[in-house]
Formats: sequence, structure tokens, C-alpha cells
Amino acid sequence: MRYYAICDCDSCYASCERVFRPDLVGKPVVVLSNNDGCVVARSKEAKQLGIPMGMPFYQMRERFANADVAVFSSNYELYADITRRVMDIIRDASPEFYRYSIDEAFCVLDGMENFDLKEWGEQLSRRILKWVGMPVSIGIAPTKTLAKCADRFAKNYPGYRHCCVIDTDEKRKKALQLFPVKEVWGIGRRHREHLEGLGIMTAYDFSMKPRLWVKKEFHVTGERTWLELNGTDCIPTEEMGSKKSICTSRSFPGMIGDFTELSTQVSNYAARCAEKLRKQHSVCHLVMVFIDTNHFRTDLPQYEGFTTATLLTPDNATQSIVHAALHCLKAVFRKGFLYKRAGVIVGDISDAAHVQTNFIDFDAGRYDKLHRLDKVIDKLNKLEGSETVVLASQQYTAPQGKGKAAHFSDAIKHDYRSPNYTTRWQDIIVCK
Repeated sequence: MRYYAICDCDSCYASCERVFRPDLVGKPVVVLSNNDGCVVARSKEAKQLGIPMGMPFYQMRERFANADVAVFSSNYELYADITRRVMDIIRDASPEFYRYSIDEAFCVLDGMENFDLKEWGEQLSRRILKWVGMPVSIGIAPTKTLAKCADRFAKNYPGYRHCCVIDTDEKRKKALQLFPVKEVWGIGRRHREHLEGLGIMTAYDFSMKPRLWVKKEFHVTGERTWLELNGTDCIPTEEMGSKKSICTSRSFPGMIGDFTELSTQVSNYAARCAEKLRKQHSVCHLVMVFIDTNHFRTDLPQYEGFTTATLLTPDNATQSIVHAALHCLKAVFRKGFLYKRAGVIVGDISDAAHVQTNFIDFDAGRYDKLHRLDKVIDKLNKLEGSETVVLASQQYTAPQGKGKAAHFSDAIKHDYRSPNYTTRWQDIIVCK
């Protein structure tokens, strides 16, 4: 029988902050969203304290003023590097590896029939903790959905020693009886409300419904989840490997009415999307841009714009994506409004190894040149730190026009950001 393992970093962002701050082990830690707006990550201790996900930071400071909570601004450069190290260890330990998100990976455990999978998972978790400092929980089961269930038990119950295996029908039924249906992977909020309205409260309740009823009520997606919960492996492994769309968006610290300043923000978002595409060896066919005013400021004129550009040749070159995004921005920008948020989405993603060129617009020399340039820039930014090399359109003007131009990260409020210990020489930790 084929087994799958889901490896999931525990409280990923908070745990990343603890790697170089052992004094925070056992203490509540929260990580804030961009511009230090609200809580987006919490350690187990912060959850136990009662700090809810998404709570505005100013409310948290007032409500938990007497609690000793360690607060950090989002430091995605640090998180990306630490999780990359975790994923490298998982990749080396498993026969087949698919990264699912920044803190999750699926492993296909083919050829491990003679292994003690429980011991394998426990050893892998201990190795990652020792080598990187990141706590990781592992769920193992015959289907990906059951593996996600097992992972939740491994994360929440210390007795599993960070690895839970569902390898018998008895274990499957017992696990599903204890698992809330609202937590099942693949069941969204709308379906959850419908299920609970019908009195279906656990994953086991759902799994015991007739298949025809499930297909009628929840269509193909719900039927697939039902099959997985009943032990039938039916989610294609290929769906685990890469994202179908990528979005980079931010709310600004203030409001922006100037097109040039707004275009700098959009250029940076587009460049981030292009970088993410290259990391997963993909190209996109569509580039979408949206801009919004502050809907909470009812005293100001309101506007929201959205448009799409199609690339004749699917691409992941930074210059190509940025050019398309700025073309979209020009189409939707309206003078006289103060904008609070913008974003870039790249869609219709496909494998970079199978690009179908468009002979009307295709210039092989230019195409190769852009990708060689991106390869060099990516290498320099990896060695010297994110945004060491950027496009001119990504640079913000330094205050009073003095000194070096500022970059994307300088335009985001991050009063509590930790150093980039692993990616910037000036931030390397000093031992005393």
C-alpha cells in the first residue's frame, strides 16, 4: 500500500523567530502582518492566552497589556530561508517530495514498505529540530486527506512525539470520530456551514454518508474528499507541486494618490510574483492588477479597479511581468482618489519546460537574454540578500533625495522586525 506523509512546521513564523531567540521558548510570540497591522501568526502559548488570529495590533496591545507577549513584524526573507533549509532536509529523507506551501510538504513514501514509518517520522522531526531549530509535525496515512488529519493529531498531542500514523481501518475510524468536519482539508467555509446545519459535526459523520448524496450535495470536490476520508487515494500528486495562481498584495502604511508612487508599489509586487514563478519552475499567461481605496474612510471618494493583461508567450521574466503589470495599472488608475491597497496576480500558470511560443511576438534573443539576466539577479539576491539588485522601477526615492534609493521593504512599516540572521552579512549573529 502507498503511504503519504505531510510535514508541517509548527507555528511556522513564530518558530522562525525563536530559532535565534531561545529565550522565547515557552513564551507567547505573535507575528504581525505587513505594516504591523494585525496578528497573522501565533505560538501555542499565544493561542492559549486567547489572542485571536487577525486581531488588530492596537487592540492586542490594549487587551493584553499585562501579558509578556513577544511581538515581531513579518520578516519573510528570514522565514523563506529557514523553511528552505527544513524542506531540503525533508527532500533528502523522502523518496518523492512536493512542496505544498512555505511551511508544508507532501512526501510519497514509495519503496518504504519495510520501514517503520512511525520511527522514520519521529527521527525526521528530531533531525530538523536539531539541525535547524524548527519544530515539525508529521502525519502519515494512505491518502493525502487522512495524512492531513494525522498531522493535526501529531501537532496537538505530545504523546505522538510529532508523528502520527493512520495505517489501519480501526485507527482511521477513531481519528475521524475525533476530527471536527470544519477542520477537514478540502471543506471550505460554505460547505462547513451546510454540513453543520445538517448535523454533520465530525469527519466520521461525513464519511458515513452515502456517496451519491455527497456527490449531489457537494459535487466532484466534496466526493473526492469523501473518498479520501474512506481510504481511497484520488487527489493527483501533481496538484501538490505548484500553485495555480500567485498573488502579491499589500495595504499601504498611508494612502497614495500619486501614480508614480503607486507604480513603484505595483512594480515590486509584480517582481515578487515573477520570482515566485521561477522558484517553482513555472510561467504565467495572465497578469492581473487591482487597486482599492480605503473603504473604511467613508468621508473620501471610493474606487476600485481591476484589469488583466495576456502575455502572448507565457513567461516568468521580471521585466516582462512588471511591464504587463504597469500596463494594467495605467488602464485602471484614476486621478483624484487616495489608494490604500494594490496587488498583482499571475494566473494560467504552466510548466516552464513546455512553453508554447507565439511566433508573431516572439524574439528568441530577447527572451533568452531576459532569463539569463534574471538568473544572475536571483543568484546575487540569494547571496547578498533580497533586493540587492532590482529594476529601476522598483526603487523608491530616498528622503530629501539624498543617499541610496530605498527598496520595497523600506516602504512597509516594520517596527518590530528581527534581523535577517541567515541571509545578510550585516545581520549575522554575534556570539559573546
